Amino acid sequence: MLLIIALGATSASIYIMSQITANTNEYISELSYRIKRGEQEALIKMPIGILIFNEQNEIEWVNPYLQPYFEKNDVLGKKLEAVDEELATIITNNVDNKTAATVSWHEKDFEMIIQKDIHVAYLMDVTRYSAIEKEFEAERVVIGQVFLDNYDEVTQSMSDKNVSNLSNFVTNELSNWARRYGMYLKRTDTDRFFILVHAHSLQQIEEEKFKILDRIRDRTSKQNFPLTLSMGIAYGDGDLNSLAKLAQSNLDLALGRGGDQVVVKSPEEQARFYGGKTNPMEKRTRVRARMISQALQEIMKPLDQVFVMGHQSPDMDSVGACLGIRRIALMNNMKCWIVLDQTAIHSDVQRLMEELDQYPDIKYNVITPEEALEKATEQSLLVMVDHSKPSISGSPELYEKLKNRLMVIDHHRRGEEFPENPMLVYIEPYASSTCELITEMFEYQSKDSEPINKIEATAMLTGIIIDTKSFSLRTGTRTFDAASYLRSVGADATMVQDFMKENVDSYLKRNHLIDKVEFINSDLALCVGEDDTIYDPVTAAQAADSLLSVSGVSASFVVTKRPDNRVSISARSTGETNVQVIMEQMGGGGHLSNAATQLTGVSVSEAAEQLVSILMTKKDEIKE
Repeated sequence: MLLIIALGATSASIYIMSQITANTNEYISELSYRIKRGEQEALIKMPIGILIFNEQNEIEWVNPYLQPYFEKNDVLGKKLEAVDEELATIITNNVDNKTAATVSWHEKDFEMIIQKDIHVAYLMDVTRYSAIEKEFEAERVVIGQVFLDNYDEVTQSMSDKNVSNLSNFVTNELSNWARRYGMYLKRTDTDRFFILVHAHSLQQIEEEKFKILDRIRDRTSKQNFPLTLSMGIAYGDGDLNSLAKLAQSNLDLALGRGGDQVVVKSPEEQARFYGGKTNPMEKRTRVRARMISQALQEIMKPLDQVFVMGHQSPDMDSVGACLGIRRIALMNNMKCWIVLDQTAIHSDVQRLMEELDQYPDIKYNVITPEEALEKATEQSLLVMVDHSKPSISGSPELYEKLKNRLMVIDHHRRGEEFPENPMLVYIEPYASSTCELITEMFEYQSKDSEPINKIEATAMLTGIIIDTKSFSLRTGTRTFDAASYLRSVGADATMVQDFMKENVDSYLKRNHLIDKVEFINSDLALCVGEDDTIYDPVTAAQAADSLLSVSGVSASFVVTKRPDNRVSISARSTGETNVQVIMEQMGGGGHLSNAATQLTGVSVSEAAEQLVSILMTKKDEIKE
């Protein structure tokens, strides 16, 4: 009896399990069908384009959503480039992307993902969202600071009536300009304005190269009251307070580059420069020189020693400035070291070093970058002279060690790369040379201290003479005052000429370069050296200077291989062509009429090709 019951229970269990299994299989089968059907419907009806292609770039399948974008209905088996060349190019350019890319096709924006391993491309139409994003970007707030560069200098000798007329003229011009672009303009001081504008209007203004600069300069010049503008423009992510600070920083950069220009920059992008076509007007005062001199004395007092260094491959202005700072430090009872790599110096500096053998006290203070790193302490001051870009310092490692106790003295236009928080900055693009700036500081030192000696004065005078091309370029009344002072304290004119002399080899190489001159647009002279010939930077610079004496030449460019195997470009101008703009495009800088750059990883001929390309594309911007 028990056996019969057990058999019955087992049979019932088997039956129930078979029913459950059958129901489960039926459910799974139905679910699989629905999933497969859903996948098929998704491929066919979802608003995503799907394109399958093989290794030969032949189309194997497109879903119905993508089909209408092709002119022909029969596309299977055909080369993608034959069906739609634009899409073929887009896929080729993005096939290696690991993430989605936004592409434009058939006047629409698509988010594209490519699965390279199975040769499938997915395209989602995001035109609507792109339009919203573009509208948001176009309406973003842009903050600007406007400064009248030389307002005080221009108006100090004017009558009240003329001052009022000039002020009204500038205000009206700026108001009309602001109205044209829907800009908010507010005067915050006699020489300052604040502006708010949308990003789409800024784009229009940039396309027109900030013509307001030329208009203000030209129209005030015709009234014999030449006035120039500088602007700092900021936009991007972040709160308005951060943007306002960035706008002021951009204005400082524009002024540090000599004024009469605009700097546009967001926190995420490199600065864009407009204007700066004219030589800056001299507007520094002796009050500023006195304040800087006194500030330097106060900074040095609590510190233990001073290190001064110029740029890499230093010239006479750089080394002369170093000698000047050393003397000022000694006048304030401060030990000073001149950081100099004597394996990479110009021929004139080499002659100076040989002359310093007669001055063991000075020679003792000239040390290598490696020695400077060992001597530097947390209480040391670093003075950067004749440059403001840390990357071209004589010792970038020393800069990194002492960047929190740093002073910058320079006469070149400031670039975007700049020390973050220097203790003191003295940049005057209106000065002829750094030696001129430092010479003025001697007037405010203690009269009881040991004065500047003959070799120091001679080196500084040589720096001034070389940078001004014997007082023919960037020379103001203050330049002659500085030269006169240096002569009065013992600068030797004969020794200056000895420092500046060429050896026979350099003389022949310079003439060889000039023999290879080519002309671009009839007024731009170009000399290109050989890839296997090394030229002293001084020789290249002298060749560029010599070419300016040729009738009809407004600018000269000399491309040569340097002793350190980098390629250098020396650029000179009579003032009609802004060579600084060109050199900045190639990673260098300088002045409107005197600039240079050094390139790595390229040959001399490749550098020359880059230069010619930039000259052709920038030909309208480089003319005054």
